[in-house]
Amino acid sequence: MGDSKDGSGVQCEALGLRLAGVVVSYDGSRILRGVDIEVARGELVCLMGRNGVGKTTTLRALMGLVPCEEGTIEVGGLRVVEFGPAERARSGLGYVPQGRDIFPALTVLENLRVGCVASRGEGKWNLEAVLELFPVLREMLGRKGGVLSGGQQQQLAIARALLTNPSVLVLDEPTEGIQPNIIDLIGETLLKLKGAGGMSILLVEQYLDFCTWIGDRFYILERGSVVSKGAMSDLTESVVRTYLTV
Repeated sequence: MGDSKDGSGVQCEALGLRLAGVVVSYDGSRILRGVDIEVARGELVCLMGRNGVGKTTTLRALMGLVPCEEGTIEVGGLRVVEFGPAERARSGLGYVPQGRDIFPALTVLENLRVGCVASRGEGKWNLEAVLELFPVLREMLGRKGGVLSGGQQQQLAIARALLTNPSVLVLDEPTEGIQPNIIDLIGETLLKLKGAGGMSILLVEQYLDFCTWIGDRFYILERGSVVSKGAMSDLTESVVRTYLTV
């Protein structure tokens, strides 16, 4: 029997992440209005849209940082919508939030050890592996996180998330405030990650060229709803002008 597919063309058996009908409200105002997103194993999907349309809220709902009123969330087929943030991390979600949220008073090594403590205890990612991926961190293990540049902090945040050995990596605006050469490095790193071990990657990003470079598919949010989706080749000038141009 052939693999079944949903309307997005993703093989249902190969899904690493699925959000279906997710509804979120703040103080009586509805922010997400039935958001559906799917990411296959080994795929990088970009969640796009103008400021204030619900992208970060989608990620926070995914991670259990804000409650879902309706809908379901599955990681590798496991329903996690009733789980708290710690349980979701143990189920395979690794999160790099906007602003990076490293611990500025801890050293680079101590920041990385936080990821080791939260590890699911399986997979390829250990301290030596992430230092090979981000060699600049090896030179700074004794430095406080707060003195690192923005690009170095972003590498630290991604490395820390990888040390949890996630099956799904979730990143919120990883290029924000980062110098161009580090943006290139992060892009190359994400391409390596999606191609190795079947990791699913969901990326919120405003930088259009970055998305078209590394993304396989996209979803666009407008007023808390998905208004466009498809392969990156479907991201036409008309779609960009309608939903992304400020």
